[in-house]
Amino acid sequence: MKVNAFAAHEPNGKLEAFSYELDQLGPEQVDIKVSHCGICHSDLSMINNEWGMTSYPLVPGHEIIGEVVAAGNAVKNLKVGDKVGLGWLSASCMSCSQCMDGDQHLCSTHEATIVGRHGGFADYVRGHWSWAIPLPDAIDLSKAGPLLCGGITVFNPIILAGVKPTDSVGVIGIGGLGHMALKFLKHWGCEVIAFSSNPDKKEEILKMGASKVVNSRSPEELEAIAGKLSFILNTTNVTLDWNSYLTCLKPKGKFHTVGAVLEPMAIPAFSLIMGEKTVGGSPIGSPELTKTMLDFCVRHDIYPTVEEFPMEKVNEALAHLEEGKARFRIVLKN
Repeated sequence: MKVNAFAAHEPNGKLEAFSYELDQLGPEQVDIKVSHCGICHSDLSMINNEWGMTSYPLVPGHEIIGEVVAAGNAVKNLKVGDKVGLGWLSASCMSCSQCMDGDQHLCSTHEATIVGRHGGFADYVRGHWSWAIPLPDAIDLSKAGPLLCGGITVFNPIILAGVKPTDSVGVIGIGGLGHMALKFLKHWGCEVIAFSSNPDKKEEILKMGASKVVNSRSPEELEAIAGKLSFILNTTNVTLDWNSYLTCLKPKGKFHTVGAVLEPMAIPAFSLIMGEKTVGGSPIGSPELTKTMLDFCVRHDIYPTVEEFPMEKVNEALAHLEEGKARFRIVLKN
C-alpha cells in the first residue's frame, strides 16, 4: 500500500510531502485510514531529535483517529470498518511479564509509533491490533486524538495514586497536558488547585474547573496552601523549585511527574522522609486503561480544548505550537 505523508528530513526541518510503501500486512496488524491526528509536543521533540532517537525521514503523529481498512488473519476484537485510535505505542511483545500482567505500556521491547517507523501525519498508518483502541460510538472524533497520548498520560497517574473524590489535588502547568488533567480531576470530584505562571490564563483555567489558581512564582501563594494537597501532578518539562511543591503536600502525599524534565530533579530527602511523601512518574497507560478513560470521557463529555488545522498546513500548526500559542491542543484533519 502506498502512503502519502508529511516527513521531516533533518532536525528543525520543515515537513515536506513524502510517500512510502507499506510491506505486506502482518497477521496481527491493522491498517488505519487516518481522519484526524493530534500534534503533541513529543512530535516536536522527535522532529528536532531532542531525545537522540530520531531517524530520518520521520513522519510524526501519534494521536491518531481513523478507520480500520485492512486486518490480518490473526487480528482479534477488530474488523474492517471499526473506528479506532492509535497513540504513542503501536505494538508490544504480548509475552513478557509486563504484557502478561496487563502493563503492556511498560513492555521493554515495545514499538513506538514514531520511533524507527512512520506515524500519523499521513493518510494511512499501521499498528498491532492490541494498540488500535476501539472508540466508543458516541465519541467526538474531531477532538478524541489528543486523548490517545496526552489524555492517557495524565489519566494513568490518577489511577496509580489512588486519588479519591474527596481529595484536594494540584496540577502544575495548565497547557496541553495540564488542562486535560484539570478536567479529569474536576469530574473525579476533587478540589483542584491549578499552578500557573501565566496570569492571563486565570479566568480560562477557572472556567475549565479549577477551584483556585495559584501563581507558581509567588512564594506567598505557595506557602498559603502548605500541607493541603494529597496529590500533585507536574505536567511541565522545565526545572522548578520542587521543594516548594513538596511542602504543599499533606503527610503521605504523592508528587507525580509526567513532564519530561531533562535535568535531574533536586528532591530534598527530608521533605520526603518527615511526611512519608513519595515522588513518582509514569508514561502512558495500558490499552485497557485507555479504553476505560475514553468511556469516562464520553460519560462526562470530557474533551481537550482543540484548534483544528488541515493536514496540508502541518508546518503552520507546528509553528503555532512551538510559539506557545496553542489553546490547548492542535488536531490535524485529513
